[in-house]
This record gives sequence, C-alpha cells and structure tokens, in this order.
Amino acid sequence: MSPAAPMIGRSVAVRVPATSANLVPGFDTLGLALSMYDDVLVTALPHPGVEIEVEGSGAEEISRDASNLVVRSIAHVFADVKREMPGIRLEAVNGVPHGRGLGSSGAAVAAGVLAAKGLLAGDVEVSDDDLLRFATELEGHPDNVAPALFGGLTIAWMGDDGFPQHKKLLVHRGVSPLVLVPGYTMSTKAARSLQPLQVPREDAVFNLSRSALLIAALTQSPELLLDATADRLHQDYRASAMPETHRLVQALRAHGFAAVVSGAGPSVLVLADGPGQRLEAARVADTVTDTPWEHRMVAVDVRGGTVKNRAEASSSRS
Repeated sequence: MSPAAPMIGRSVAVRVPATSANLVPGFDTLGLALSMYDDVLVTALPHPGVEIEVEGSGAEEISRDASNLVVRSIAHVFADVKREMPGIRLEAVNGVPHGRGLGSSGAAVAAGVLAAKGLLAGDVEVSDDDLLRFATELEGHPDNVAPALFGGLTIAWMGDDGFPQHKKLLVHRGVSPLVLVPGYTMSTKAARSLQPLQVPREDAVFNLSRSALLIAALTQSPELLLDATADRLHQDYRASAMPETHRLVQALRAHGFAAVVSGAGPSVLVLADGPGQRLEAARVADTVTDTPWEHRMVAVDVRGGTVKNRAEASSSRS
C-alpha cells in the first residue's frame, strides 16, 4: 500500500441525485436521476479513524463508524487501487429519502466512490468506467448507481466481460416527474423476495415491448407514457407488501396518469406529460388514500454525481 500522506487535509465536496430504478418494464436495467440530493463533504485526516456527522433523512439510523456505507465505498476504491486510506471526516446532509425506493443506498455508494476519486486526484486516475465498476461491486447491480453517477435516463447492463456498462439518454423536456413519498419505509430485500424466479413467456414479451416503448416515450414522445409504463414483472407481485402504494398507483393510472412504484417502493413516481398534468396528478393523489403523501415536484437531473475540491465547491455556491 502506498502512503496516504500527500492527500492529508484535502477536502472534497460531493453531490449525488436520487434515482428511480427498476423503471417499470425496464426492471433491473433502466434508471432515472431525479433532482433530490445528498451532499457530502469528505476530508482526509492526519490521524487514523472515522469522524461522521449526518443530518437530514435517515440521520438517526446511519452508522457513525467504519461500517458507514459512504466510508465503506471510499475504502473499497482505495483497496482496489492499492492506496492506504487516510483517516476520514465525513459531513453529510441527506436530501434523498431513506427506505422509500429513491436510491438512498445507491446515492451513498456513488457519493463514496466519487469522494475517493476526488481524494486520489493527482495520484490515481479514476475513470467513469472505474466508478461504475466500483459502485456496482458494492451495490450488486448497476441500474441504480448508473443514473446516480451519470444523470439522466440510463440503460445499464453487464457486458460479456463481466463488467457493468451504461448508456445515458437525455429525457424529453416535456416529462415532468412527481414523486409521492409516504411516511413508511420498505426494505429492498423484502420487496425483491416477493418476486418469482420465473415468469410466464407472455409477461416477458409484454415487458420487452413496453421497455422499448418507455425509452421512446421518455426521449421523444411523452404522450405515450401511460402505455409505456405498464408492467407485469415486478409491481403486482409486490403489491401485498405495499397496499397503499398499490392502491394509489392504480387510482392514478385509472385517471390517465403514468404512475408507477419507484424502485422497490413504497414511493410513487408519476411521469407526467407536462407541468399541468403533474399538478392535476397531485390533486388526484390527495383524494385517493388516507395515507399522507409528501409531494415532491422534481426535475430529471442531467448532471449526475459531481465531485469538487472544497475551494471549488465554496466558490460555486457564493
């Protein structure tokens, strides 16, 4: 291991967007970056150990030691490039809701690998391909971390060489996302456990057609979003674990809105065809269930995760 001394005292500021992965028919392949953010400041300390301050969503549940997911992600990169990791001070402000199907774990992983890239700048060059590989090794699959890292609509897959790949697409400016966030959480592991290992052939063909249509709808023809967001592979299987989410999705779709489960749930994502339709969807949502839903009028994030040294970050905010 090479010593960490040259980077001691260096601080990097990272911003990572929320994501909605498992994007309806594009299960485990499509993801969308949304304009809710985790902000992280990471400083290399002159002494060993970890110092962590967290505020915002999930702050009371997040570990304050080396098991912290952002810290583990930093350590993963340092170990891969054979550099000694310095002591770490982590200051995080979490704007991505935790346990709500909006990519909070993927955001933490993306923040960690980007922070490591910033700390290693000038010593080790970390490419975009490296970032996606590191993040996928930690997260297990690339559909959540790809949009967190690169923004926009991403198609993610594993290449024949076993390495993750992605393609970023720009979303049509008419697409207006609305996120409806409930007060309760859902475990991704629990949600995935409800899906069968095999599905009927006709359901697989159905989702293939809708997945292709969804890419066309998001990039060229938003008026097709309702048809394009139909799914037979995962949402119905998980409905019993999220009855209020399922009820809201079905009610919104009955009114003509392209409503879907975001990620593993329980949040609901509405892909509206313009701001007016988004406002109407929010009004309808208020009449459907007794569960209170926080309305988040968001945009598609086109930049993805960013990393700057502390001086650059302070300058850009002033």
